[in-house]
Amino acid sequence: MEKKMTSKKGLKFLPPSMSIKEAVILLQKLAKVNMVIGSMKSEFGHSLVRDSLVSLFSLSESVQSTRIEGTQVTFYDMFEKSSNKQKEWEKQEVLNYQEALKHGLLLIDSGMPFSTRLIKELHRILMTNARGTNSAGGEFRKIQNFIGPDSKIEHAVYIPVEAQTISNYMENLEFFVNGIHHSSFIEINQPDLFIIDEHADPLLKIAIMHAQFESIHPFLDGNGRLGRILIALMAVKYGLVNVPVFLVSEELEKERSRYYDLLNGIRGEDPDWFAWLSFFVDCCGRMSEQLVKKMQTSTQLAEQGLKKIKLDSERKAWLLSFQCPRLTVKDVSQICKMNITTARKALNALVEYDLLFTSKNIKRNKSYINYNLIRILSN
Repeated sequence: MEKKMTSKKGLKFLPPSMSIKEAVILLQKLAKVNMVIGSMKSEFGHSLVRDSLVSLFSLSESVQSTRIEGTQVTFYDMFEKSSNKQKEWEKQEVLNYQEALKHGLLLIDSGMPFSTRLIKELHRILMTNARGTNSAGGEFRKIQNFIGPDSKIEHAVYIPVEAQTISNYMENLEFFVNGIHHSSFIEINQPDLFIIDEHADPLLKIAIMHAQFESIHPFLDGNGRLGRILIALMAVKYGLVNVPVFLVSEELEKERSRYYDLLNGIRGEDPDWFAWLSFFVDCCGRMSEQLVKKMQTSTQLAEQGLKKIKLDSERKAWLLSFQCPRLTVKDVSQICKMNITTARKALNALVEYDLLFTSKNIKRNKSYINYNLIRILSN
């Protein structure tokens, strides 16, 4: 007889708690990872190509986040032309993600707090002309949804909160993330439990915010992607980084099944916050180490190229390729403010130096590609 799957249902209000023993283990791990994040922040402060690479790191994050949701698009694909409609549709999702991330950063920089307004505005951008556009972009769901392997609710692994309670749960989450005590916070009076309250370490609050948001599941579609955008934005808001490079989706995508399983663990009547927080902190540590390596290797590539370069026009075109790894003569002419002939000569020189690639079989509208950089960022 087939064993019936038991669905988790509902969600507790914040703040979360865990045993004192678990808290000691978690806080020790947290201290080490915060040091790694501090090193990453420092590294991004003095790189030759930092400003150029930030947009490419966010593009890489956009690709990885949409891949978690099941798309097949790769970082390489974003720089290749394709006539495949499915591929182009997936690219649109990636570009929407990147646009929502950029817009969110502007709102955060302008002083907007974590709020329903912020979340709905980003969701509207995320869902423009993409998957799930049959659902209302920027509007909380008005019906019950569920998370499961198919379209049958009896097979659901999790049934989120009812639609009429979303505003209450979001209010609870907003006050927690913004560090303000609220009457909705659950009271915990057990001396053997450690409470992670609204004044907790920023990294823990980000992890809690993401898990709670995903569990509220306020929209019919796009919750996962939006939840991962919020990770990057709140890392800037809390000062963990100065630029939006807190991009953890690559690490989460590597362990997708564990990611979803541990998210599900914080739901229902007996949430396991320790397992989720421990996993998230580990992912952030690995992410920081990888970003430092990518930044250092990219900087070395830029410096090695500059040693081969003879003219200022070549230097400008070379450094531009760290912002736009796929360039045309028109791009270089317009952005670097040089005439078409100078731009073409500069790009062809970079090909001769073996810094950029262009196809010998194409005579018009040629593209010049910095494959060395793309390989570093997608590795």
